[in-house]
Amino acid sequence: MTNSAEENTELSENVTHLEMPGFNGIATNRAYKDSLFRLIYSGKDERSRRWLLSLYNAITKKNYTNINDLRITTIENVIYLTMKNDLSFLLDSQMNLFEHQSTVNPNMPLRGLMYFGQLYQNEVKRQKKDIFGSSLIKIPSPRFIVFYNGDREIPDEVKYKLSEAFETADNSGEFEWTATVININRRHNEGLQKSCESLYHYIEFVERVRESQKKGIEASQAISEAVDYAIQHKFLEGFFEEQKMYITNSLLTEFDQELHDRCTREAGYEEGVADGIAQGERRGAQQNAIANARSLFENGVSVEIISKSLGMSIEQIREVTSNVISM
Repeated sequence: MTNSAEENTELSENVTHLEMPGFNGIATNRAYKDSLFRLIYSGKDERSRRWLLSLYNAITKKNYTNINDLRITTIENVIYLTMKNDLSFLLDSQMNLFEHQSTVNPNMPLRGLMYFGQLYQNEVKRQKKDIFGSSLIKIPSPRFIVFYNGDREIPDEVKYKLSEAFETADNSGEFEWTATVININRRHNEGLQKSCESLYHYIEFVERVRESQKKGIEASQAISEAVDYAIQHKFLEGFFEEQKMYITNSLLTEFDQELHDRCTREAGYEEGVADGIAQGERRGAQQNAIANARSLFENGVSVEIISKSLGMSIEQIREVTSNVISM
């Protein structure tokens, strides 16, 4: 399979998102930074395509060697799905979506389904077919792989199915979409790492940053030391040396954003707790004042004196004591 000049020109254009139901039709202008994973496997140059093809071969146990067989279909700026690390490409009549995740997310099948919906829409448009026509439109079969390297321990491979999210159980298998999660942390899927050198180099770099941070080393120093190590050991054919400044700044930006988001969540939680306590104290004080007002009124104390004693208005005293019989 070879690419025509027309296809290559078409693929070089950014594809913007559509408004999707379930996201309130709201589009955001926030541009997420590309991760190192996407930078390595973006397929935007010959070397990156070789790495992507190697990763595909390692997963499928195939042996493709012609990088021109790859047709990159990644949708740029798909902010509505917040899938900042997505990589999609067409090969061997299969539409592949590779994503990198550091958290476990059971909603991946639904997100993948929505993403593939637009991939197929673009594919039908590229074929210049009429979806309402009488002829069957042939489309590539889907493959959705999520590469996981978070801190939470999970098996080597996990499959999340769309049917697990159905409100009413449906075991018919008629409507299914699967996200296959592959754990690429150290000591997981070692065979995959051995058969794909670029993935092994990526994992080693990430592990060095992670181990340094566990020792209390600041993010900037941890990243800098990991980059120097990668350069010294010639990871990714000199890629780290060529992209040193970009990688360092990009990762630091991501670390800072994660820290900011975490601090914002924590601050929001603390403020919420504080507000809750304050509201509880106010409600408690109010209830005590009402109880005291009723007790004083029952014992024959005048409304005026109660008002002055408790700091409540005469109208409030009359309202809370309307059903109380005084002595």
